[in-house]
Amino acid sequence: MSRISIPLTFNTKTADAVVIGGGIVGTATAFWLSKTGMKVILVEKRDGLSSLTTAASAECFRTQFTEKSMADIALPSVEMFENFQDVVELSEIDIHLRQKGYLFVTDDETQVPELEKAIQTYQKLGIPGSELITGDDLQDRFSFLSSSALAATFNNRDGWLSTHETTYGFAKGARDANFFMKTIVTGIQKDRQGICAVKTDKGLISTRLVINCAGPYAGAIGKMAGLDMPLTTVKRQKAYIKTSHPQVPVDAPFTVDLTNESYWRPEAGGVLVAWVDPDEPETPPADELPTDWDFAAESIHRASHLNPFFESIADDLKADDIDVSAGMYVYTPDDKPVIGPCGEIKGFHLNCGYWCGVMLSPAAGKRVADIVMGKMDNKDNPLRYSRFSEGDFEKGDTFLK
Repeated sequence: MSRISIPLTFNTKTADAVVIGGGIVGTATAFWLSKTGMKVILVEKRDGLSSLTTAASAECFRTQFTEKSMADIALPSVEMFENFQDVVELSEIDIHLRQKGYLFVTDDETQVPELEKAIQTYQKLGIPGSELITGDDLQDRFSFLSSSALAATFNNRDGWLSTHETTYGFAKGARDANFFMKTIVTGIQKDRQGICAVKTDKGLISTRLVINCAGPYAGAIGKMAGLDMPLTTVKRQKAYIKTSHPQVPVDAPFTVDLTNESYWRPEAGGVLVAWVDPDEPETPPADELPTDWDFAAESIHRASHLNPFFESIADDLKADDIDVSAGMYVYTPDDKPVIGPCGEIKGFHLNCGYWCGVMLSPAAGKRVADIVMGKMDNKDNPLRYSRFSEGDFEKGDTFLK
C-alpha cells in the first residue's frame, strides 16, 4: 500500500530507495521501483504531488520524435497512457486521455522537406500512424487552418491528459511506498560504499539508493551528492484563454506552427496557447516565476497566422478571460534527459533533464527500475549520464523543444 502524508519530525527512517521530487517523473519512478518489491520513500518539498513543473506543463504527449533514444521511451509511454488502469491496477483512475493528435504545420516551403524527412525517420524508427498531409487534403481535414498552410505531419495517437490524475494514479498504484510532502532535502550523505542517507528537514532517511527526479532543482540536488551536472533551466509560459467563441474547433489536435514557433490546443472552456522563444535566457530555478505582460498577446498574434479564428477570439477578449502561468524546462547539452546511475557516485541515480517530462515519464521511470534490478545494462542505455564524458551525444532535430 502507498501512503501520501506530511510527516512529523523523525529520528531515522530506512528505505531501499529514496526518490527526490514529486512531479510526474518522480512519482512514476517511485511506482516502478515499488513494483520490484523495494520499500520506497519519495520526498517532495511542496505540499502536494504534481504541483510545480508538471502542473505548469501543457499536459501533452506524442510519438513524433526523430531521435531513436527518445522514440524508444515515448512509444511505450503512450502505450502505458492508453492502458493506464491496467498499468497501475486501479480501475477507478481516469486520466482524461484525449488522443486528438499532434499536427506540426508550416506555410514555409523551405520547411516542407524537413517534414518529409521527419516522416521518413518516423517510419525507420517504427513509429506507427504518422503521416504527411499536404495541399487540399490538409485543408479538408483541418478546415480551421489558413489557406496558406502547405504541409503538416500528423499522428492521431498523440494528445493530452490530466497530469494531476496521472501523477496521483502512479502514487496510488505504488506498493510499499511512502510519499512525504513538505519534506525538504538538506543534504546527501556518503560513505566508502557510496550513498548512505538523505538528510531532510524532518529527519534522516537511511538508504543506499537515491534517484534524483527534482526537475529544475536537479542540479542543486546533484551538487549535494558532489555532482555538477550540465543542466540549463529556462522559463516557459502558457496562456489559458477563456472563450466560448463558435469558431473555436473544439475537436482540433495539438497544433504547432513551425514557422512562428507557436502552439495551441483546445481546453475545457477555452484554449491553451503559447509560443517558444528560442532566445529565452537561462532562468535560475524558482517555485514562483513571473509572467510577461505581453505573452498572451504575442501568443495569440503568432497563433493567428495559421489559425485565423484567433483573430475573432481576440476581438472579444477581456482581461479576466486570460490567465498566463509559467513553469520551467530543463535542457542538457543534447536536449535529452539523463536516466540511470551516475558512475562517479555509487547509489546515486538520475531521472532528470527534461523539457518533455510528462511525455516520457511512464517508460523513463520503468527504465530506472529495470537498470536498478539488472534487467537493462546501463551500457545499452543511450540516455546514460556518462554519454557526455564519453562524447557519445549530439542534438537531434525533433520539432518543438
